[in-house]
Amino acid sequence: MKNLVFAILTFLVFLSACSKQEPASFDTNQEVKVHYDTVAVDSFSAGATSVDIVRQIRMSSQKYQDSIKEAIKLQAEEKRIKDELDKENKKKQDDEKKKTDEEKKKNAAETPSTPTKTE
Repeated sequence: MKNLVFAILTFLVFLSACSKQEPASFDTNQEVKVHYDTVAVDSFSAGATSVDIVRQIRMSSQKYQDSIKEAIKLQAEEKRIKDELDKENKKKQDDEKKKTDEEKKKNAAETPSTPTKTE
């Protein structure tokens, strides 16, 4: 009886192990593209840059840095000019305000302040 149970279990294991299994469903139409974040070392490989191109990149980056510095200088100059104009405008407004205050005082001193009685 023990031999029969052992034989049946062995037969079932062989049957399940030797049965035709379906392969995992992979889409064969898709290509796996691997994205590397490294730079090619070989000068003849794809993606390698020549010495002239590297020089042009460095020159353009220096030009870019120079243009940024120039833009910062221009902005600072514009800000300085704007501040000077604001100061001048404030001075003019203060002068006008002083003149109007003096005129009011002068007019108030010239006109006698006689109270009018109302009946």
